Amino acid sequence: MAQLDNKVALVTGGTTGIGFGIAQRLAAEGATVYITGRRRTELDTAVEAIGAQAIGVRSDVSNLGDLDRLYATIEERSGHLDVLVANAGGGSFAQLGEITEEHYDSAFDINVKGLVFTVQKALPLLPSGASVIVLSSTNASKGIPAMSIYSATKAAIRNLARSWAGELAGRGIRVNAISPGPIETPGIFGLAGDDPQARQELKDTFSAQVPLGRMGRPEEVAATAVFLASDQSSFTTGAELFVDGGLAQV
Repeated sequence: MAQLDNKVALVTGGTTGIGFGIAQRLAAEGATVYITGRRRTELDTAVEAIGAQAIGVRSDVSNLGDLDRLYATIEERSGHLDVLVANAGGGSFAQLGEITEEHYDSAFDINVKGLVFTVQKALPLLPSGASVIVLSSTNASKGIPAMSIYSATKAAIRNLARSWAGELAGRGIRVNAISPGPIETPGIFGLAGDDPQARQELKDTFSAQVPLGRMGRPEEVAATAVFLASDQSSFTTGAELFVDGGLAQV
């Protein structure tokens, strides 16, 4: 049997990058996987790529009405939720003197507000034994120039995982965080714009910082998500698992 046979999972921001990699792997392990995204075309493409076990729901996690409709859909179709991967998020560069109210609000609305209510509104659907996985970042543990607001949101996520692990332990619900390092995704390369040379320079810069000498791949983060989603991690809660090639460790 696959590790997640008969399980129902949700991956927010599951149309590309790390979220897509996680959703694809959860489905391969037997789960029915709901994925969300804000753009219909990308959502449909991701569902087709994952296959029959994927269900796409257009949703913006920073919109509470969208979250209500998302969970109403899951309740109607599946009745419960065994695995929640709160992955939707993003960020951009801004030096301290360049931070605007829009930059601040955008980061915290998606990365923190969106995650808080993604988990809160899932609670009625989560049975004993459910696994909640939140995506933090090595940025939460390091000081990165021009990434202070993004890093602050990821540090908030890490603490939320600790707090919720304690709150939900009595219900038998586990809450853990994954903190990736630099992973080869469209989002991270988008920080360099459309210029191929700039993208290669960004890749080279990240690779030079990682003890293993390269960037990670989405499937490597997905492998950790499968562990946390499955019964193999039944005694793991409140933890932070780094998938960073040693970046925040060495």
